[in-house]
Amino acid sequence: MMKLHVNGSERDVDAPPDMPLLWVLRDLMNLTGTKFGCGIAQCGACTVHIDGAPLRACVTPVSAVAGKKITTIEGLSADGSHPVQKAWAELDVVQCGYCQSGQIMSAVALLAKVPTPSDTDIDQALSGNICRCGTYPRIRAAVHHAAKLGKG
Repeated sequence: MMKLHVNGSERDVDAPPDMPLLWVLRDLMNLTGTKFGCGIAQCGACTVHIDGAPLRACVTPVSAVAGKKITTIEGLSADGSHPVQKAWAELDVVQCGYCQSGQIMSAVALLAKVPTPSDTDIDQALSGNICRCGTYPRIRAAVHHAAKLGKG
């Protein structure tokens, strides 16, 4: 049994120490917003925050994050009021939606470091997040919009 700090709450989890964080979140905690994409940390669908930094949950053993602050897409806001979530909805970014939780988590981490990012900043920060539908122009526009919303 180990304690995890997930989305602002302490949770006891009974998982083997080498179990990937993704499966702990999805299967043991029922936090299904974090998606399985490739399983080898290449697509970004499983991106969560560990102490505020984006991390691929599919290859991270749960033992590596014990005692750290874990934030999933569900932890950004209960009602979708986080500026990045609002920007995504206002600009209708989502097509199939599968990659979007990872895209959003990467965008949130970027804006925490660079409140007014350039296109290059956005492209670099989200380069590890693959969107098979090709919504990259809408994603970039939404990050810029979220930056403005965050200031207002």
